[in-house]
Amino acid sequence: MKKLIGKLLLKIVGWRIVLEGDAQTLNRCILVVAPHTSNAEYLLGNLAYWALDKPLKIIIKDQHTKAWYGPVVKALGGIGIDRSQKNDLVNFVVDEFKKEDFSLVITPEGTRSRVPKWRKGFYHMALAAKVPIVVAAGDFKDKIIYLGYKISVEDLETRTYEDIMREMEEYYRKITPKYPEKWNPKIY
Repeated sequence: MKKLIGKLLLKIVGWRIVLEGDAQTLNRCILVVAPHTSNAEYLLGNLAYWALDKPLKIIIKDQHTKAWYGPVVKALGGIGIDRSQKNDLVNFVVDEFKKEDFSLVITPEGTRSRVPKWRKGFYHMALAAKVPIVVAAGDFKDKIIYLGYKISVEDLETRTYEDIMREMEEYYRKITPKYPEKWNPKIY
């Protein structure tokens, strides 16, 4: 049912999905979503994953999973984290990947505001969990959701962080965010 809903809603709002790799990669990966200038990226990404019938999770403040609407947030893939406590998110994510396969959405900017550089957690999570990084983006100019560009586990283990970040920075040059003034294309 989600697959049908995802396809229908994307068609209604005029967006399309461009898959840039093997759809099977979306079953188990760290999904880096950028630019993150609006909550619209999450909604569009969720619809894309529904349309492709792929498992998706997102780490979110636990206040959203504990609220009256918490069951809905959890059903949409929300994993609640108490952000007032020090959490070992890397090992938490490794343990989650031991339980099941899914794409874990990470927005390395950490906010919808302009930032000087990305946080590195997504990189360390992918290395520790031995899963690829898959790059995703919503291009608001052309109404395209790009999914599937993969940085393999082998690349993560043999290339430097800087090399990988340069590759990702180059990738995102083609993307027009919803609010360009909130996006810093220099990500590292």
